Amino acid sequence: MKIEKQETEKLTYLLNVKIEKTEANEKKMKSLRDYRKKAEIRGFRKGMAPMGLIEKMYGTSAMAEAVNGMLSEGINNYIKENKLDLIGEPIPNEELQKNIDWDKDEKFEFIFDFAVKPEVKVDASKSDKVKYYNIKLTPEAFKEYKADMLKQFGKLVDTETAGEEDFMVVDLEQGDKKVEKTYVTLKTLDKDAKKQFLGKKKGDAFQIDVVKAFPNDVDRAALLKVKKEDMDNSNPKYTVKVQEVKTFKPAEETQEVRDRLFGKDKVKTSEEFDAKLTEKIEGEYRQESDYKFHKDLVDYMINKCMLELPESFLKKWLFKINEGKFTMEQIEKEFPLFLQDYRWQMITRKVVEDQKIQIKKEDLKAEAKKMTANQFAMYGMMDVPEEQLDKYSETVLGNDKEVSKIFEKCEEDKVVDYLKGIITVEKKDITREELVKMNAKENNK
Repeated sequence: MKIEKQETEKLTYLLNVKIEKTEANEKKMKSLRDYRKKAEIRGFRKGMAPMGLIEKMYGTSAMAEAVNGMLSEGINNYIKENKLDLIGEPIPNEELQKNIDWDKDEKFEFIFDFAVKPEVKVDASKSDKVKYYNIKLTPEAFKEYKADMLKQFGKLVDTETAGEEDFMVVDLEQGDKKVEKTYVTLKTLDKDAKKQFLGKKKGDAFQIDVVKAFPNDVDRAALLKVKKEDMDNSNPKYTVKVQEVKTFKPAEETQEVRDRLFGKDKVKTSEEFDAKLTEKIEGEYRQESDYKFHKDLVDYMINKCMLELPESFLKKWLFKINEGKFTMEQIEKEFPLFLQDYRWQMITRKVVEDQKIQIKKEDLKAEAKKMTANQFAMYGMMDVPEEQLDKYSETVLGNDKEVSKIFEKCEEDKVVDYLKGIITVEKKDITREELVKMNAKENNK
């Protein structure tokens, strides 16, 4: 076996592997003996067919297996012996690769593309500066947050006349056809359709064209309580009879609401409620500030390290390993994000190796517990007992796929913490509204 590499672009190479047929004969014969043991051929006992017959039946497959086995082993050994730190893995060069005739060729030649990783240097110091935006809670923001929180426990109540944000329960009639107690949400209607419903009261009746008022097929089918494919739009005129008009009323700050938010009797006064909400908001703000700093630090380090990557190879490799899941056009579209992520992975790996960062079992458990608490919080459960969090986090840690994600998150967090301690962190107070505008501006670049 002869293996040669040739540089085609920076970090990108051609790997030429040549295998003489005579080199593969011994492995081929071993493969044929295995075929013979398993072969069930009429007229011969199992495993006793003549080798000539086995050669005739399986010789081509046996040679292909032998050569492919040698090829895989040879490339792996070459990579190890030459200490090549590959990006991905070698992929066949479809332009240069010649067709293989396993029966007639006396020498088999294979051509692969491969690429190596660039040298990574993470040289961070106090001269590197990244801003940390500390979100300050304003009275206006607190008031808005509290109102939104109370809305979560609000309910629909009867009201006199229909307004912009209200709901209706109506009957629809068309001759003998009647649709009873169907819902209309006014805020989802377009301007012209909404005019027909605004100001209406219980007992009012008026005509609408359901096709014009509800142009979306799915919405119209829901209104008429039929399947979309069963709708008949030939006669869209219906009489609407208003049965109920509902408006959404936020909850009052009661002990029941406090209990539902923070646990039975844990918050008993309005002052304690406001203090607990403030603590919750500031916790969420810290998460947003941390996320922003994390993103800015990643971008800063990627730009500082300036890792050059073999982009043409990476695109071909991504296309190959995804086996037709994505077109090359889709890969091109997402490629800039992939490059950023891949560069950060390389920086992370370098810091982990240089600083000998280790992830312990307690790190995984703490992160799983944090994830679990966040999931409960999404459903308004703010004060879940510790034993319940422990139970659910153990379930998460029983899933290998989830453990892998948690491990990567812990590792990345430790890298960020390390870099944060090395560089200069410039703290700046900011309102949440200012941060939202800043993020929107960056996302639109």
